[in-house]
Amino acid sequence: MTHIARTVALILASLLALAPPASAQQVEFKGLQQDPTLPVEVGADSLAVDQGTGLATFDGNVLVTQGAMTIKAGNARVEYAKGGAGISKLFFSGRVTFTGGTEAAQADDAVYTVATGEVVLTGDVLLTQGSTTIAGQKMVYDLQKGTGRMEGRVQTTFTPESGKTP
Repeated sequence: MTHIARTVALILASLLALAPPASAQQVEFKGLQQDPTLPVEVGADSLAVDQGTGLATFDGNVLVTQGAMTIKAGNARVEYAKGGAGISKLFFSGRVTFTGGTEAAQADDAVYTVATGEVVLTGDVLLTQGSTTIAGQKMVYDLQKGTGRMEGRVQTTFTPESGKTP
């Protein structure tokens, strides 16, 4: 096999190994992880609290931080755990952005379950890992394990490392 044919075969094999199925792709996201023992800080333009339902609604320029993880959104609704012992879930809307290190995820809406570290992003989801991007309609992500699954019509772009020869 010639050098060129061997190179083409290696490239094709690499692309086939990396290519997502039409409907789903597993995602590893090591930079965006959460530590449930750290406090969750929330800031926004306004806050409305309903003691009867145990809900708090943050409106305008919402910024949530937990350790190195940052979440930005137009609005956020906080559901407190029974008995008021911390936050159970956060519901985000208004083009949500999760960031951690050099990785980011964007979507129209997201639900973050604090105790389990599960995030469900829906609506025009875009995941960026360095120069690699993955887009779909829904992503279910485990922040504790750093793994997830992208669903819907999945599109991805891989950027080969420069300067390396097979």
